[in-house]
Amino acid sequence: MGWQRNWDLRCKGREPKSLRLVAPVWNGGTSGIRGLSRAVDPEGSQRKGRALLQFLADRFYDVEAVRGYLLQKQVLKVLRKNRSFTYIKERYGPYVAGASFILKQGGAVKFQDKEWMRPNGRGLSGELWKLREVPVEAVDASGCAINYQGLDNLLALRELQSLSLRCCPHVDDWCLGRLHQLADSLRELSLAGCPRISERGLACLHHLQNLRRLDISDLPAVSNPGLTQILVEEMLPDCEVLGADWAQGLKLGPEEQPRDTASSPIPA
Repeated sequence: MGWQRNWDLRCKGREPKSLRLVAPVWNGGTSGIRGLSRAVDPEGSQRKGRALLQFLADRFYDVEAVRGYLLQKQVLKVLRKNRSFTYIKERYGPYVAGASFILKQGGAVKFQDKEWMRPNGRGLSGELWKLREVPVEAVDASGCAINYQGLDNLLALRELQSLSLRCCPHVDDWCLGRLHQLADSLRELSLAGCPRISERGLACLHHLQNLRRLDISDLPAVSNPGLTQILVEEMLPDCEVLGADWAQGLKLGPEEQPRDTASSPIPA
């Protein structure tokens, strides 16, 4: 037939080429693996197995690379959020600089004799720049990305009376070691829910003898919450310490162990 003769003429002198094991573009699903299995020479099962293992190894390496890239990007984002507001401090003073830092982080601030100021989604309020001479007396930084470097923007607030660092993921023991600079003014401090705070950091709070209220509840890095609260209360006798029940984490003595009445002998 004519079509067969034309086909023979096109293929004459050509030798069949071996299939190239090139991994298809990964699209996040399983089609890439199926595409590879179709591209492999069916006569070489061992070759197919090696290619499949290499494909999976390449994809696993790519996943690790992406994870590393995302982690690095997250670290850089935290560093940018905790940059020093030097320009604002030099131009408008430490109160406006500290307030700007907290508002940029999504927190709230209260100037003396003023209402609470919160971010409005349209940038910093024009009213803020007029308060350069008004001290900041309260800061709510709950859930903010404040870290050790970022505290530089708060430690200049010498009249700060109330500070909430509740559920701040980057506040750690080293951060607490810097709070002694606020010892003269600070009256209320919340550290509840901070995952990186342990007993070692809480021991640094002995400088804050003017504290009247301290919240150390829900600290997962504290191994013995009940005993820790007792020690903190001894360390700060004039402060109301909120946290775990005093008996949480304490081991009962032999005489306090619950008795199994079912196995106890019945007295005669």
